[in-house]
Amino acid sequence: MSTATDDRREVTSFDADDHQRPSEPEWGTLRSRWRATLRYMRRNPSLPVGLALLSALILFSVIGGLLVDIGDTRVMSAPHSRAPADNLWFGSDRQGRDLFAVMVHGTWLTVRVGLIAGAVGIVFGASLGFIAGYFGGWIDNIVNWTVDVLLTVPAMLFLVVIATNVSTPTEPLSSTTMAIIIAALAWRRPTRQIRAQVLVMRTAGYVQTARISGASNLEIIFLEMIPNLLPYLVASFVTAVSAAVLASVGLEAMGLGPQNEPTLGQTIYWMIQSSAFMMGLWWWILPPIIALVILFVSLYLINVGIDELSNPRLRRKA
Repeated sequence: MSTATDDRREVTSFDADDHQRPSEPEWGTLRSRWRATLRYMRRNPSLPVGLALLSALILFSVIGGLLVDIGDTRVMSAPHSRAPADNLWFGSDRQGRDLFAVMVHGTWLTVRVGLIAGAVGIVFGASLGFIAGYFGGWIDNIVNWTVDVLLTVPAMLFLVVIATNVSTPTEPLSSTTMAIIIAALAWRRPTRQIRAQVLVMRTAGYVQTARISGASNLEIIFLEMIPNLLPYLVASFVTAVSAAVLASVGLEAMGLGPQNEPTLGQTIYWMIQSSAFMMGLWWWILPPIIALVILFVSLYLINVGIDELSNPRLRRKA
């Protein structure tokens, strides 16, 4: 009786441990993937450095947003033209805005514009690229002709015309609306690039095998082609985010941005309008420029870091 009870206890204890801990093959696979990731990070230091810089910039905005009231970004919320001091960490501009509050809230607004425009551009562009490249025929001809025509249009001129007509004195432009405006042209280049990749992939052996096995077109696209093209899509997204941020800063520096939101580009616009350079207000000039430099450098390093994954010719053995 005692022996049977002990056996049941041993079985129960084994089952509990087996339920809580992954099986040896699964644990070995996870460990090997983690080691491969670490080896890749050591071989490509630009990726972790870029991720660290971008994370630091976002954490600065997120944590600072919990400590700083957005009301401090409004005109006359602080003494005007004050140098950095204990109560004004980054000083204030000529309109009386707390520049620390402007940087905290403006950094996230600028990053959000890039993320929204980049995501919309990549999703729309990838969809058109997969449809045109996979199905071909008249669909491919229409998509390819449309992209070729739109690529000849100067992007900034097109964005200026749209932003000028969308913004009105009664309904000023918002950062979200600006992101949608920029996304209106952000899909062109990803469409062409992804279409070229799909044209090559659709004749690959694994795609032909899936087609012969009876897989539908959607199954081939989502289960076979997209996973293999995922690193390239991520690299294209990072590039689209960087281009969207650059476009938004350009529009805002020309006075076509959201007048009521403290984005980095809008801060540069007010800096130019108030002749901050001539007046020597260095504490007004440096913060937005440094934040933009960190943002662009981090996105560039991330793009370089994942370039080996997205470009098979650059892949090296660990």
